[in-house]
Amino acid sequence: MSEKRSKLEFNKLQKRLRRNVGKAIMDYSMIEEGDKIMVCLSGGKDSYTLLDILMNLQKSAPIKFDLIAVNLDQKQPGFPEEVLPNYLSTLDIPYEIIEEDTYSVVKRVIPEGKTTCGLCSRLRRGVIYGWAEQNGITKIALGHHRDDMIETLFLNMFFGGSMKSMPPKLKSDDGKHIVIRPLAYCKEKDIAQFAQEKQYPIIPCNLCGSQENLQRQNIKMMLQDWDRKYPGRIETIFKAMSNVAPSHLADTELYDFTGLSQDELTQKSGGDMLFDSPTFSPIELEDDETDAPQQSIQFVNIG
Repeated sequence: MSEKRSKLEFNKLQKRLRRNVGKAIMDYSMIEEGDKIMVCLSGGKDSYTLLDILMNLQKSAPIKFDLIAVNLDQKQPGFPEEVLPNYLSTLDIPYEIIEEDTYSVVKRVIPEGKTTCGLCSRLRRGVIYGWAEQNGITKIALGHHRDDMIETLFLNMFFGGSMKSMPPKLKSDDGKHIVIRPLAYCKEKDIAQFAQEKQYPIIPCNLCGSQENLQRQNIKMMLQDWDRKYPGRIETIFKAMSNVAPSHLADTELYDFTGLSQDELTQKSGGDMLFDSPTFSPIELEDDETDAPQQSIQFVNIG
């Protein structure tokens, strides 16, 4: 591929990622006037990409908000603690490296050979939430993308017996923090390609010595196989996550099945279309060959 062609393809990729992040921010009112956003940086491709795109959007946004990059050094053996400070010092952004030896806690509590991911995640979340509260953070931005969300949906259905995933925006259990996922509309393969082009100093994710989550890997392989055999299926699944019909599931907490009566049913107009023969319209797939001007991004302003 010629240098000119390569640059053109990268520009399209960058515009697509920025457009998808901007749309997710708008759709879920992720960023508001005066927000102080903590961008959690792990050293992986996703969080590097998230930080890059948010810094770019900050320059053109019609509202003002602050960003601070934060990394949690959990003191895993072999963690290259100089990589992130060296990288962040080249950027025009404040940053903080939190040092908290959660690794020793996990190794002390979890028996040898057992998975450490659950406890490690809870400890990490507690440290992050605590720092955010002490430093006036209004939003915590995480680097989970569309594929993470779909994988989590199937993990919970197959192994947890529930239909839930990673929402684009949520309130923490204690009600003190808002967590946002601006990459919610971004494909992992786009992020991987972008990170490769940007040559981020990637820190490997296997430093703790734990085996990669086998169940998640199986789900990922299943979805990749579907994507190859049935193009567009992944897009359809993701669209379904925002097109839920509670009356056609079985959760009594979401829909009042007990309160249904024949009188109420006969008063309905238009009939129950969901029981008719289904007609499917193709999902509008992104046209990677177009180079239309990027639409301006409108942020929420509640001030």
